[in-house]
Amino acid sequence: MAERPSRLLHDWLQRQLPEAGFDWLAGQLEALQQDPSDRKLHIALGMIPRRLGKDDLALSEADLRAAEAARPGWDPRGWSVDEAARILALLAAAGANTGFAERFTELCSSAEVGEAIALYRGLPLYPDPGALEAQAAEGLRTNMRAVFEAVAHGNPFPRERFDEDRWNQMVLKALFIGSALHPIQGLDQRANPALAAILIDYAHERWAAGRPVSPELWRCVGPFAVASLLPDLERALGSEDETERRAAALALAASPASEARTLLAGAGALSAEIESGALTWERLATQA
Repeated sequence: MAERPSRLLHDWLQRQLPEAGFDWLAGQLEALQQDPSDRKLHIALGMIPRRLGKDDLALSEADLRAAEAARPGWDPRGWSVDEAARILALLAAAGANTGFAERFTELCSSAEVGEAIALYRGLPLYPDPGALEAQAAEGLRTNMRAVFEAVAHGNPFPRERFDEDRWNQMVLKALFIGSALHPIQGLDQRANPALAAILIDYAHERWAAGRPVSPELWRCVGPFAVASLLPDLERALGSEDETERRAAALALAASPASEARTLLAGAGALSAEIESGALTWERLATQA
């Protein structure tokens, strides 16, 4: 049987923290279970970084598999000790889940940056997820990239909960603030024609201003690139930037249009790399 996420967080922290630090945290968790008042929770959340530090949470491949088994899509890579402890404290104070969404919203509205990152990273683990959508979307409106990425990156919540419009705005905002697209879960599965059209308009605006376009943009365009969009991909394929050329080739390979095959065939080596599996979006992201 898979462990509960809170049990995993508890065990990971116990393994990594000094005994005195973990004993303090255990005392805070017990107190929150007995008295989950706003006052006690605010005090615990504020003290956690000072008492436990901000080291990276050390996770093995087995830990990551356990996380996936406990909650499909949960990816705690990149979390820090204080973030994990803050999420665990919030879960301990959740009690019977009554009013959790209101509490979460209030905490987010007054959180400093580090606390906000922790709160949003915990989205896949909280009760009553349907009531958290509006606040999750609020987290995407920030101009602080780290907070935006706490919602958008490595988080199954947007993929599972956002409607098409909210999803499309998230992807566009990622490009707008210079955030990567490949860590967004469900990027390929939730690609849609409306998003492709939005991104093409965005690319045109960037080109008109003499500014570059993120090569990742084409990943969301390729599956919907028919006749009217192929000239844009042809332009990207002729770019002086090698990464953009490779991205355009991958997008052409995903296009349903027969004309895309003709353009791709003219790319020579890039077409062969795609055919052999040497060039994929995942490899391109790693190389970039």
